[in-house]
Amino acid sequence: MEVILMIMFFTSFWVAVGKFGPILVTKGPHDDLVRCIFLLTAVVCWLFWLCCYLAQLNPLLGPKLNGHTIRIIAKSWGNPIKDG
Repeated sequence: MEVILMIMFFTSFWVAVGKFGPILVTKGPHDDLVRCIFLLTAVVCWLFWLCCYLAQLNPLLGPKLNGHTIRIIAKSWGNPIKDG
């Protein structure tokens, strides 16, 4: 439940940045460019945050090796594991 609330909160934050950001800028000759910059910034920052947040929820871990496989790897690398 906390995950969905966090995603909804940050999504609404970046939607607000994309929607109300261009309003805060004074009128000038490059209104369309500034509006485009705010929208792209909001989308890219939201996507970056979402990818980082979701990657932390399900981290990629290495394979879990059993003891026999670890001994074979250690022996092939030249440092055998001593039992005991």
